Amino acid sequence: MKIDRATAIRQHLFAKGHSSISEIAVAVGASEPTVRRDLLALEAEGQVVRTHGGAQIADASGTEIAFESREQINLPLKRAIGEAAYGLLRPETSIFLDAGTTVLQLARRLRLNPLPLRVFTNCLPVAQVLMGAPEISVTLLGGSLRRENASMVGMLAEAALERLWFDQLFLGVGAIAADGTISSADEQEARINALMLNRTTAAVILTDADKFDRRLTYDVARLGAGSHVMTDARLSPEWQGRLADLGARLTLADAR
Repeated sequence: MKIDRATAIRQHLFAKGHSSISEIAVAVGASEPTVRRDLLALEAEGQVVRTHGGAQIADASGTEIAFESREQINLPLKRAIGEAAYGLLRPETSIFLDAGTTVLQLARRLRLNPLPLRVFTNCLPVAQVLMGAPEISVTLLGGSLRRENASMVGMLAEAALERLWFDQLFLGVGAIAADGTISSADEQEARINALMLNRTTAAVILTDADKFDRRLTYDVARLGAGSHVMTDARLSPEWQGRLADLGARLTLADAR
């Protein structure tokens, strides 16, 4: 998307408020299909909110909007995984909820039926969802804010993790390669995820099936004996066999 057209769309929405696709197209001199593509890109950046037939400037922060946009992808599947993960929770224990949209669904499920838990997280939306939920103690790690994932990372967050131990870790992932390697697009995110895995004996990977057969820049860890993967029922039989060969426990959540 050309920078001048993106700027023109933002300026139009700022000046006019909510506008239809046709109004935006006339204002910036582009076709309606082109404007729709531009609005998709601007929404992913957290700058606009698309509505039925139009768009408006985002009132919330870019972090919140971008995170919300990703949360909607495969949402029924993520909710099914969150429901399955809820069944693993044990009262009066400590858990860590990673920053990720699938893990967020577990937090939303926990808010509906709270349990007496000590919840630690580096995810701003997770902390907000659980804030005020009865019986749940919430600790948000300090550190540097990684806007793309609404997560706290860096030296301060890592130092805090070094002094903690969790009965269970629920970890979202960016990608799982053919050899079982979990990877991330961000170096700091990969480093703190690897540290999380070293601070528990019960790590549960929560991810939809689209994350398999992918690899990102920074390795986190490799799935192996003791790993527990929770994903949706679309996971191929080949991958199901591969996880068994790696010694990983597998739970398939059915959105139906």
